[in-house]
Amino acid sequence: MKVTVAETAGFCFGVTRAVDMCRQVLEKYGACRTLGPIIHNSHVVAALEEEGAAPAGGIDEIRPGDVVLIRSHGVTEQELRKLERMGCTVADATCPFVARIHGIVREESEKGNPIVIVGEKEHPEVRGIASRCGTVRVVGGPEELPGVLSDPEFTASGIPVMVSQTTGNAQNYKKCSEIMKKMCTNAKVFDTICLTTSMRQKEAADLSSRSDAMVVIGGRGSANTQRLAEICERYCSRVVRVECAEELDLSLFSSCDRVGVTAGASTPSWIIKEVNQKMSEETREMIPEETAETVAEQAPAAAEAVVAEEPVAAEEPAVEEVPAAEEAPAAEEQPAAETADETESFEEMVEKSIKTLKNGDKVTGIVAAITNTEVSVDLGCKHAGYIPVTELGADPTAKPEDLVKVGDEIEAYVMRVNDVEGTVMLSKKRLDLAKNWDMVEQFRADRETVEGIVTEENKGGVVVSVKGLRVFVPASQTGIPKDHPMTELLKQKVKLRITEVNQARRRIVGSIRAVAYEERKAKAEAIWNEIEVGKKYTGTVKSMTSYGAFVDIGGIDGMVHVSEISWSRIKQPSDVLSIGDEIEVYVISFDKEKRKISLGYKTDADNPWNKFTSSVAVGDAVKVKIVKLMPFGAFAEIIPGVDGLIHISQIADHRIATPGEVLTEGQEVTAKVTEINEEKHKVSLSIRALLNGPIPYGYEVEGDDEPEEAAEEAPADEAPEQTEE
Repeated sequence: MKVTVAETAGFCFGVTRAVDMCRQVLEKYGACRTLGPIIHNSHVVAALEEEGAAPAGGIDEIRPGDVVLIRSHGVTEQELRKLERMGCTVADATCPFVARIHGIVREESEKGNPIVIVGEKEHPEVRGIASRCGTVRVVGGPEELPGVLSDPEFTASGIPVMVSQTTGNAQNYKKCSEIMKKMCTNAKVFDTICLTTSMRQKEAADLSSRSDAMVVIGGRGSANTQRLAEICERYCSRVVRVECAEELDLSLFSSCDRVGVTAGASTPSWIIKEVNQKMSEETREMIPEETAETVAEQAPAAAEAVVAEEPVAAEEPAVEEVPAAEEAPAAEEQPAAETADETESFEEMVEKSIKTLKNGDKVTGIVAAITNTEVSVDLGCKHAGYIPVTELGADPTAKPEDLVKVGDEIEAYVMRVNDVEGTVMLSKKRLDLAKNWDMVEQFRADRETVEGIVTEENKGGVVVSVKGLRVFVPASQTGIPKDHPMTELLKQKVKLRITEVNQARRRIVGSIRAVAYEERKAKAEAIWNEIEVGKKYTGTVKSMTSYGAFVDIGGIDGMVHVSEISWSRIKQPSDVLSIGDEIEVYVISFDKEKRKISLGYKTDADNPWNKFTSSVAVGDAVKVKIVKLMPFGAFAEIIPGVDGLIHISQIADHRIATPGEVLTEGQEVTAKVTEINEEKHKVSLSIRALLNGPIPYGYEVEGDDEPEEAAEEAPADEAPEQTEE
């Protein structure tokens, strides 16, 4: 008899997650209640109950303040709200695939769309899904669907949407989908059957079609185990359901040549192993001793697990045909040796029948769920895989949801296998690292620029994470001046070039400065190729002197002379600019041979003279501020950047010796614009022109600029007196 165990038999990801979470809750709180059996397996439930996880038949058995674990099937929305009102501490172990359906039906119901659920109406998973719907109908199979879709009250509210119970029959759901699409051309059908469930059902159909009998291991109340049994019954006439090895009656298989074994999602690996162990022991006892060596010879070496081949006919024993007496001992020893080989081979085959993993294996799976601490991976076997966030990627600042999405195919290394709990810790980062060493070596050979994150300041430099590998950048290659701390690079994304790779010493050296130099050089050449007088650039003030400011316009520095910084009089560039300022400049002149560029900062649009002439004309009265007193008059600020001269003869309506007799610096007065010299940018002002009093003798001339002219008028006043004498 040959026994083949399905590779996908046993715990699925959601069940493993629920059991793990239950133990974590027990470790933290000591005890908890599960709302219904956490999974459909009485042995696992009993084991967890001994540890402190007591099942509650309903929410009425929960007391306020209890620690409650939501089972993998999930619960209704109403039950969750009630637990919150009771002040219970809730740990939600709802399978991520079930939670995904919750999200789908909630979103579609909010749009007003009616929901069709294909599944068992009273199953806790289906009740939980239905509680999150608006208009909803539950059908068991394709025969019930036409009646629902023909109901105008059901379809009137929106576009029909169909989902399936995660453990539903894939073939059954496919028929429902075909009917749905035929009757409702705009209907939405979501593929919500768990991937592991589909694989398990497909393998069960294939295995049962090649077997004389099938053993289906699983809890009595397990829906997915019932589905497996139904599928097996279609292709095999003898199907036996058991919960554990004690229920197995091997006499039922006495006439069978091939027996297949599968197990539901709630069946732990240790129960499957016990069933295999019992079958192996019982079968070996049934094999005649004289034919044991023949059984060993006929045991297949393929992937299928073989317990023992059928007995060889009694008239063909090899030992009895030995002609020479002296050869008998050797012949007698041979069966014993082969029996030992057969036993070892059988044990190995039993292990191989349940897909095993070991540390260092490379595996491929599907991302099933993403949390802040780990990514759950469906490996399509009895083990549930998970990747800690720290083992997901090389960038420590990246969020898990930015690196992978639910449904993505992912490759990883096996780091640790826990056969007792049926879990596997994986690492995508370490698999990537192995690939990245070759990639970094290629970067070095090709002199390619790469990006990385500065993770730490090390002695003599900084460490940059590139593709998950540590790259040391010496201080001299960071591009940071000696008097500046390198800590300003921490957590920054930088570009660098790999200069040395020594995989044996696990050493990689890089240079940030080399990339910055080449980038700056390339930008400088581009500027020199395109530069022209008047061209504008956005630059950064890099340094300043007493005579000007040096501005980086993108790879090359140009100088803005202090006279080109402001239209107003300034003593030094720092009166207007600061190092680090981004400013708009334009090219005044350049010399390609000497590599010098003269830049301007002040523009015609800001020219105060243009503003003055556009708003003030000769004859206008303006308010001015006295800024400087001179022997021949006073200078007054009309607007910032434009001053006018009030000649001493135009300050008052009487003769004064100095402007200080009437005016003071900072004083505001009103004056009349008497002349505007566009060529010399000079303005003449008069206070006297606005006064109503008589004009003193000798003050008839307006607009005189020189003090000597005013002085020559003085003798004219004294001339009459000199004539009378």
